[in-house]
Amino acid sequence: MTHFDEYNSRLGTPDEAVRGLKSGAHIAMGMATAEPPALLGAIADMADNGDIDDLKLWYFHSMDHAGKTLLRPDLLGRIRPRCMFLSSIERKLLGAQGSVEKSPIEFVPVAFSDSPRLFKEQVSLDLFVTTVSPMDKHGWFTFGTSNDYSTAAARSAKKLVVEVNPNMPRVFGASLLHVSEVDAIVENDTPLAEVHAPGTSPEEAIVAATIADMIDDRSCLQMGIGALPGAVCALLQDRRELGIHTELMTPALASLIQCGAVTNQAKTTYRGRSVFTFAMGDRAFYEFLDDNPAMHSAPVNIVNDPRHIAKNKNVVSVNATLQIDLGGACNSEHLMGRQYSGSGGQLDFVRGATASKDGKSIIACQSTARNGTVSRIVPRLDGPVTTPRNDTHIVVTEYGTVDLKGKSLNQRADALIGLAHPRFRDELANGL
Repeated sequence: MTHFDEYNSRLGTPDEAVRGLKSGAHIAMGMATAEPPALLGAIADMADNGDIDDLKLWYFHSMDHAGKTLLRPDLLGRIRPRCMFLSSIERKLLGAQGSVEKSPIEFVPVAFSDSPRLFKEQVSLDLFVTTVSPMDKHGWFTFGTSNDYSTAAARSAKKLVVEVNPNMPRVFGASLLHVSEVDAIVENDTPLAEVHAPGTSPEEAIVAATIADMIDDRSCLQMGIGALPGAVCALLQDRRELGIHTELMTPALASLIQCGAVTNQAKTTYRGRSVFTFAMGDRAFYEFLDDNPAMHSAPVNIVNDPRHIAKNKNVVSVNATLQIDLGGACNSEHLMGRQYSGSGGQLDFVRGATASKDGKSIIACQSTARNGTVSRIVPRLDGPVTTPRNDTHIVVTEYGTVDLKGKSLNQRADALIGLAHPRFRDELANGL
């Protein structure tokens, strides 16, 4: 039997591929742009028809395909999300519910880097569904934009079903999946979900300029999600011999490769290649990733391992936060009394960058929220500690920057008050 014979023997409709799924099962889906819309729709139809109930759905970072299928409000209860990172989809669902604690959506705290182990050792998956790139002549698919926990979940689940989409880029690195490992295949030619960078506020532009000034030639970059990292990248096009070792690959980082600022020749690991674990962007970005040997995709337990990150010199990690207390602890996931996102890989890169020779871990935010009415620098955090004060290195707001390493609590408080908006400084100082 040839690889194509194997492929055709497993090929069927979405309904056929998920047939046999039972109530109470544990399933997981590929995250972000790897959500498989046809398969999610087939499972949603089963729930809609009353064929399945109490389905536990495990995932990070949902997008519109999930929001229109398994995460429809009317299906919550029959489908019970086990969400490890909230996006706008869950925030909208929670809007009328008050908090995640009172909702059918169950938030599961876990470091992104630990999610492969979660699927291997703690969650007995009955089914994993994800989008993959087309099979090559040797029988290999790739996980495309979503390596992250997908490689572990795919090989841990009792049943693996893939949705082959010709628009999914074929990526290099540790991202291969052989047809012999797959139980069922469906085909679906549909555009991948696109993510466009939001506009940058005047305050974010100031913060971006401050951060860009701290990034030297030959630095190895990790950039988080949002407008700020994109604004930083736009200011780095004159740098030389930059490298990339990042959780999330974005069009902003790709632009640094395309203009020649990134060569990856100064890196210790994966020299000559940009390392990432998942990717989001627009169609042109996905075309850039496709069949590009300078890109290296790897599972998140490898990419986000602080010990692995720290093997490179001059690592610069840039991440955003929602709150910083006067000791330097950061809350990057809880807002207005409710879970807002998740810890993701922030702490992994904070620790990896700080351990890197001449590395810099940068936590950035605007000094205020809610149109300037609330200070992001606070006496005490309103939510969980995402990055402990022991780990926080450099903090940047539009009012400046401070290196917290080696500073006492009193020195930290004085320095951070200086980064707060002037209208809140006296209040913060009087609260000491």
